[in-house]
Amino acid sequence: MMPAITARAHTNIALVKYWGKADTDLIIPQTSSLSLTLDQFYTDTQVQFDPALTADQVTVNQTVLSPDASRKVRHVLDLVRHQAGLTTFARVSSQNHVPMAAGLASSASAFAALAGAASRAAGLNLSRTDLSRLARRGSGSATRSIFGGFVEWQAGHDDASSKAVPFMEQVDWPIAMVALVLDPHQKKISSRQGMQSSVTTSPYYAAWRDVVATDLATIKPAIQAQDFQQVGEILEANAMRMHALTLSANPPYSYFNGDSLVAMQTVRELREAGSACYYTMDAGPNVKVFCQEADLPVITHRFAQQFRDDRVLVAHPGPGIQWLEN
Repeated sequence: MMPAITARAHTNIALVKYWGKADTDLIIPQTSSLSLTLDQFYTDTQVQFDPALTADQVTVNQTVLSPDASRKVRHVLDLVRHQAGLTTFARVSSQNHVPMAAGLASSASAFAALAGAASRAAGLNLSRTDLSRLARRGSGSATRSIFGGFVEWQAGHDDASSKAVPFMEQVDWPIAMVALVLDPHQKKISSRQGMQSSVTTSPYYAAWRDVVATDLATIKPAIQAQDFQQVGEILEANAMRMHALTLSANPPYSYFNGDSLVAMQTVRELREAGSACYYTMDAGPNVKVFCQEADLPVITHRFAQQFRDDRVLVAHPGPGIQWLEN
C-alpha cells in the first residue's frame, strides 16, 4: 500500500474575475484573472492509493459521495494515475472548512488540496506550476489556490499554457477581507451553468474581455504601490461588471439576494463615513469586503449589528498549498 498524503489549500477571492470558459473540457478561461488567497477558509484532503480497493472512495465532511457526485474528483485522480503510470484506486477523505457551493470558493481549495495530495500519494513530485495546471482540471479557480497572496491565472490557450503564477506571495500590507456569510446554502445556479449562459447569451460578453484586460493592467501596479483606493475601486467595479453578465444573459439570472444589496449599501455608507472599504462578490450571495486592518473594528461591528457576529468572518492574505504530517 502506498503512503497516505494530506494537503491543505486555502480558498481565494478573485479581485479581477474569471467568468467564462474558452474550453470547457480543459477548463481554459476566456480571460486571465487575479486573486487573493485567504487564510480563513481552507480544505484538508488525504489521499491514499490502495490495491485492495475496487473503486475510488471519496468522503467529504464525513459523507461518502456517490459515483456521480464524485465524478470531478475521480477525473483528477485519473489524470494523476495517467501521469504516474498507476491503475490503483484511491481513498480520498476531505474536510472543508468553508461553506460549500455558496460563493466562497470551496471548490478552489478542495481541488487544489486534491491535486497536491493525490500527486504526491502517487509518487509524483510536481512543481507548483504543474500542480496549478492539474488543479485547474477539477475547478478553474483552484489553479490560483496553489499559491499564496496575490496570484494571477494566465488564461493561456492550451493545457500547458493555462496556469497560475504568483504575483506577490509575501503580502506585507495591512489589508483584510471581511466575508459576510449571508446564505451558506448551495446556490441554485452553479458557476459552471452561469458562465456558460453568460458566454453564449449576454450581448455584453465581448466587452467583458476588454474590461478584464484593462483591470489587470491597472490593478497590478496598484497592488505593488499598495494603493488601497485604486485596488478597491477596480475590484468593486470588476465584480459588478461580472454580475452584469448574469443580469444580461437570456434568461437573466442573479446571485444577489436582499441581504447582498443591503451589505453593498452598507459598504458605501461606511466609505462615505470615512472607513475605506470596497465590496466584491463571486457566484453566490455572500459579500466580501476589502478593507484595511485599522478599519476592521468599525466595519465588523457594523456588519455584526446587521447580520449577527457568526456571519462576519475576518480573513487575511493566506499561504499557498501545504503538506501536513499524517
